[in-house]
Amino acid sequence: KFEFNPKDGIDNPALSLSEDTDGEGVGEPRFYLLSKDSTETFGFCLHKELGCEGHIVRQVELGGLAQRRGLQDGDRLLQVNGHFVDDMDHHRVVQKIKASGNQVLLAVLDGNSYEVAKTLGRDLSQMLPTDVRPRLCHITRDKSGFGFSVSGPEGVRGTFQLSVQQDGPAARAGVPPGSWLLELNGTSVKNYSHTQLARKVSGPGTCGWGTRAGNITECPAFPIQLKQSGSKVTLLVASSAVEEFYRLHGLRVTATLADTSWLPFKVRELHMVKGPAGYGFLLKEDDCSSGGIGQFLWDVDEGLPAEQAGMKEGDRLLAVNGESIEGLDHQQTVLRIRARDDQVTLLVIDPAGDEFYQSVGFGDQAWSCP
Repeated sequence: KFEFNPKDGIDNPALSLSEDTDGEGVGEPRFYLLSKDSTETFGFCLHKELGCEGHIVRQVELGGLAQRRGLQDGDRLLQVNGHFVDDMDHHRVVQKIKASGNQVLLAVLDGNSYEVAKTLGRDLSQMLPTDVRPRLCHITRDKSGFGFSVSGPEGVRGTFQLSVQQDGPAARAGVPPGSWLLELNGTSVKNYSHTQLARKVSGPGTCGWGTRAGNITECPAFPIQLKQSGSKVTLLVASSAVEEFYRLHGLRVTATLADTSWLPFKVRELHMVKGPAGYGFLLKEDDCSSGGIGQFLWDVDEGLPAEQAGMKEGDRLLAVNGESIEGLDHQQTVLRIRARDDQVTLLVIDPAGDEFYQSVGFGDQAWSCP
């Protein structure tokens, strides 16, 4: 049986739950957050085997990341980054993991429990939480303020809950009422005290803030950072249900797993079929706004497949055929594009979106989360 201190457990990257059964031999799903560097692998293979149902974990590398976290040979994969995959095409599931880059959240069920559940006709998706992803929200201030306030217990660091004004800027940006604040403008709040939050920027009449008496105070969040943000601010938040999931499972919440559907900038998927003159673009390696090296798309020829698919000058390439290019050099990226003779699918982002996401610490590995 796994036990943990909630304060220490929040940074524990994995949790292996005891296999408590319900009297019918079906255990509970287990959740693993696997984080590696670009030189490592996750340390397991995923198989589809004749006569067996499900996506089966095999070849768990001795001493590798997966084994260290608790993944076992024969486990069945149920969820990748919060998406149910048991009924998904196997190749697509493998691509989903590869596209995750250096971090992936997996939900698995041991092989025996999986087979029993299938025999009993259980709906495996009902064994899993429906929402395990935090949310990135970009708020544009109006004349009344940002439309949210923060409350937290005196003397406790990093615990801040949001009150959201109905139909205000925060609500329109997708901030769930009662959600928990994790990051502001890409900076974690876990080391901030209530006192640091309690410095008012201005009165509630002009900024939309208020103060409540007692041990819980509602106040402006990060006055200096908000002032520097001008008319816009980006929050990483978790609903009460998502916060509880990560806390109880000892998992660390990160922006790379966030739901980005509420953000103003979107990645684009470009599917191209090669014409007689090729695809009609050049791939060039250059510096990224984050300080690293990236692959950029230039010299987009008018009327050729790249332009017809929606490619823009200066787009940065994130993935090829569903697989992240993180860690690949220029030549390796070119070879991946050429791997299929007559067609390719690229995931790209424009310069403005790229700069925005890098500024809030949203890495390329997150783009596998639609």
